[in-house]
Amino acid sequence: MTSIGPIALLGSGETSLVGGRIFEHLARQIDEPLRVAILETPAGFELNSAQVAGRIANFLQSRLANYKPEIHTIPARKRGTAFTPEDPEVCAPLLNANLIFMGPGSPTYAIRQLQDSLAWHLVRARHRMGAALVFASAATIAIGEVGLPVYEIYKAGQDVYTVPGLGLFNDFGVPLSFIPHWNNTDGGQDLDTSRCFMGQERFQEWYAQLPDGHTVIGLDEHTGFVFDFRRGEGQVIGISSVTLMRTFEPVIYPSGSVIRLDKIGDFQMPTPLSAGIPPVIWEMAQSTSRLQVDTKETASAEILALVEARQAARARKDWTAADEYRRRIQSLGWMVQDTPDGPRLVKA
Repeated sequence: MTSIGPIALLGSGETSLVGGRIFEHLARQIDEPLRVAILETPAGFELNSAQVAGRIANFLQSRLANYKPEIHTIPARKRGTAFTPEDPEVCAPLLNANLIFMGPGSPTYAIRQLQDSLAWHLVRARHRMGAALVFASAATIAIGEVGLPVYEIYKAGQDVYTVPGLGLFNDFGVPLSFIPHWNNTDGGQDLDTSRCFMGQERFQEWYAQLPDGHTVIGLDEHTGFVFDFRRGEGQVIGISSVTLMRTFEPVIYPSGSVIRLDKIGDFQMPTPLSAGIPPVIWEMAQSTSRLQVDTKETASAEILALVEARQAARARKDWTAADEYRRRIQSLGWMVQDTPDGPRLVKA
């Protein structure tokens, strides 16, 4: 048995009927109150990235209404700005999220903004602590070991090439990459837009550049695949199929299929759980997860975010910022006490 959470990947359709089924499938497995974080990063270059994330938040608020979710959008849009994925206050809601989503946008932009960032380390830390992760469309490409530069090739006409991805599954010792929109037909009879708009010919060029022993999982539209590490298996959910590719040999698994994870790779759980995550960020995530509220009155999301931001400041030994967060918490009628078991909120 492991505390590591599930990972769901969608070929498309995060706000469709199938997307809703997958979100609900994961919500049923979460025993505590549902706390959702939606990362804007893949669409952070768009002027309406907040609206993109907001539409997903509205969908989840309605679809998961029975679970009374607390939903935060994380405007971690661009390094070097007020909305950088390195800002502890921007990233604070990630610290107690138990379902984290990232979706549409540009795969290469998401990789550039998140690689080795506070936001990405917190996503990985929360997953190790049991949070479910959901990735769709561009984010599905970005989390692989090797990324596909979709816009650069399909829109800007660059030659086919690969880019290093975020490598989420490197944590488990398995070289995996992912292609959503596998069966796309937007080009009609005149243009092959399958394999995420690459078409089969350009996809084969990209695939030939992958390292030996690499595995690619292609996800049809409105179809998802859920990695369940507790059961050691994955499940195909949706209206079509998932394709597993090694050495150019595709194996197709239709909706409803259950696949043992050892058919995909030799998955090894990170040992210790904190392996590969900067110690200061691991401690930040650990201490916030131990937050105690010493009253029957519920603290607001704003107060919890301030507590999380204060913990982040303390973890990086920024005592001036930590004191400022404490004063802001007090101005809202609460006191935060530091105990050996983690912070405790007390109504003033």
